[in-house]
Amino acid sequence: QVQLVESGGGSVQPGGSLRLSCVVSGRSVTATTLRWYRQAPGKQRDLIATITANDVTTYTDSMKGRFTISRDNAKNAVDLQMNGLKPEDTAIYYCYMYGLDKWGQGTQVTVSS
Repeated sequence: QVQLVESGGGSVQPGGSLRLSCVVSGRSVTATTLRWYRQAPGKQRDLIATITANDVTTYTDSMKGRFTISRDNAKNAVDLQMNGLKPEDTAIYYCYMYGLDKWGQGTQVTVSS
């Protein structure tokens, strides 16, 4: 049974940073493509970044420069480092496994002064 569990969300002031983590069980993160998405209230779920089994990373244009996706093979996890956070980054952040179409439960990020 493949499961994805996100953590690391919380409340932060504008300009702050957070590091999200998605721990995967049931499959090695080195053998699959993983993605981070986010969904703000009343809006569609948007793709943030992708990391492939070959370590190729891609980002949605609007997310480039502030967000970094990476794998932590020791934890069997995929992380999302977020810097320079803005109020419009407030959303629920989800981890997704391509191929098996598996989603995590999401973690809330709130950016507010």
